[in-house]
Amino acid sequence: MGPTQALRRQQKESASEEALDVQREAAQSARSLARSAASKSTSQTRGQTGGKTRSKTAAKKAAPASPAGNGTDREDTSQAAWDKIKRGDATLSKDETLKAYEDMLLIRRFEERAGQMYGMGLIGGFCHLYIGQEAVVTGVEMALEDGDQIITSYRDHGHMLAKNMDPKGVMAELTGREGGYSRGKGGSMHMFCTEKAFYGGHGIVGAQVPIGTGLAFANAYRDDGKVCATFFGEGASNQGQVYEAFNMAELWKLPVIYVIENNRYSMGTSLERAAAETHLHRRGRSFNIPGEEVDGMDVAQVREASARAAKWCREGNGPVILEMKTYRYRGHSMSDPAKYRTKDEVQKMRTEHDPIDMVRARILDEKWASEDDLKKIDRAVKDTVSAAAEFAQESPEPHPDELWTDIYAPVGEGAR
Repeated sequence: MGPTQALRRQQKESASEEALDVQREAAQSARSLARSAASKSTSQTRGQTGGKTRSKTAAKKAAPASPAGNGTDREDTSQAAWDKIKRGDATLSKDETLKAYEDMLLIRRFEERAGQMYGMGLIGGFCHLYIGQEAVVTGVEMALEDGDQIITSYRDHGHMLAKNMDPKGVMAELTGREGGYSRGKGGSMHMFCTEKAFYGGHGIVGAQVPIGTGLAFANAYRDDGKVCATFFGEGASNQGQVYEAFNMAELWKLPVIYVIENNRYSMGTSLERAAAETHLHRRGRSFNIPGEEVDGMDVAQVREASARAAKWCREGNGPVILEMKTYRYRGHSMSDPAKYRTKDEVQKMRTEHDPIDMVRARILDEKWASEDDLKKIDRAVKDTVSAAAEFAQESPEPHPDELWTDIYAPVGEGAR
């Protein structure tokens, strides 16, 4: 090796060592920021936001690690504390019930129309319908405040509508049109609306869980009193990244509600055949995260449990897991014939435990509305969905220039 080559090699090794030093310093800085965010106290009272009062938050310090060799462990106290919380009244007022009925009916009719349009070839790609699970996101959203975030998987149309996103924009994205929320480039599984605090729509199983945890970290860092509801299915509950997120969320006491939408069959395999622990609300026990099983077909039960969870998070107690026991009437996606269950099973659930029918029955029993009143609501919802379907077919397809937008680097600086 000549003198020039030796010098270059020495310079490269020196640069590598400097880069490692920079990385170590950055990692140490990140850890310090995280500890600072997690240990903020609650001396400040939230102001009014969107007509709702922010509660005080107390981002409690994580318990210190046990000294090496002393044989002690952190005490598992969160579940006991959670269990002591007084349950609220799991009933809705007249106005709340009528609003929940209309919101769930919009999701149901929207998804039915999306299924029809998929069959007609107007919607391409993957399409996962939310029919049967409407009470879950409706009840959770009823318990959240303005600015609280929602993030979910690819079965996401209902979550967008619950977040009050425009049905026209959602349907237009399904048809791949310019008027869609992602300008026709995302399709069913990739829609976002930060103005409504909706962060997707994610096509990779479980990928939204660490992202939702990151949103909660941002809330804790800003000390803004917001909570992130992170939805995922029972199939995703076996993903390793979920447990990495659990560990970080509890360690830093992040304000995140993990909502497991347990519809029993994942992508086509029953939970009993795929999971060693089928009580999914217990999945956080090894991280000291409390959990609770909830009837996900009862919107009032969902709202009550979610309200307790949101309060728990805002008070600085860290994450909580809500396992919503629910059921999807359709296959995993439009291409799934769902032969792993019987038609009688599906019909029994529709007949005895449909979330919309149960709310409808209460409205009639309480005489809060007549049959004719409910028919008017249904007609108005169908009109909204029809208008969305019409818009989704009339909106132009994206211009070819859209291929060069929303990419990592401007054209001419590496993108080709």
